[in-house]
Amino acid sequence: MKYHKLYEIGKNKLIAAGILEAELDSRLLLEAVCGTSKHDLLVNGERELSAGQIQTYVNHINKRENRIPLQYILGEQEFMGLKFLVTPDTLIPRQDTETLVEEVKRHLHDGQTILDMCTGTGCILLSLLYYSNNCLGWGVDISAAALDVAGRNEERIASLPRPAPPIKPVKWIKSDLFSEISGQFDIIVSNPPYIPTATIGTLMPEVCEHEPHLALDGKQDGLYFYRKIIDQSSQYLKRGGMLFLEIGCGQATDVTALMVERGFYDTVVIKDLAGHDRVVYCNII
Repeated sequence: MKYHKLYEIGKNKLIAAGILEAELDSRLLLEAVCGTSKHDLLVNGERELSAGQIQTYVNHINKRENRIPLQYILGEQEFMGLKFLVTPDTLIPRQDTETLVEEVKRHLHDGQTILDMCTGTGCILLSLLYYSNNCLGWGVDISAAALDVAGRNEERIASLPRPAPPIKPVKWIKSDLFSEISGQFDIIVSNPPYIPTATIGTLMPEVCEHEPHLALDGKQDGLYFYRKIIDQSSQYLKRGGMLFLEIGCGQATDVTALMVERGFYDTVVIKDLAGHDRVVYCNII
């Protein structure tokens, strides 16, 4: 079967299944199977594919029809210009979270210490370490499976060429928030679970049926982990340290109020590229 014909079959199956980005997903899956690029569909569409390539592609399309996220099928996701391994044990890195990383980068100085709470794939912490010099990082998660993925991502990112010195080894810690943490840090950053429990079932199937609820569920009002992190983080921040949190839609006022109640100051709300409140950060005296 020819390359363009197989693509058309995959695209039509995904359209019939109601996949919003059927054309893009079917093309990306075919490129992953064949090791090609987006130009091949136009330039090399007549190339014949092997039986193995055809079967693998069909299997991928079947998974996507069943609303398994594209990133879990491919096993990776690009974030901050870097490619991270992802599995069903981890939340898929999203472009919205790049707003959080970019804001931390603006305040991060070489040689500082960073604690990433609810680290998941490690994409936030590893991006910050990759784009800085001589910083030290601690990645914390309650999920041992997620920490395993984060450790594998550390190996991947540490192997990339960069003009600055190699990134320093990360300490990955299995902990229920701060329960196993000691010491103080210049920066604490977190993208915690913030979806209200009752709302999770209303999310698109790719999210509510396949991404780990442990990384999504912010309890009854979505603010459970913000309360815990804000309440405890002052003990783990150095004087002048900063706390950065990703937030969900409509949570800026509540999260800012929690910070003020705990004695943080200079609270700032940052919007993402879509114009939604996405990050709240503050200083500790």
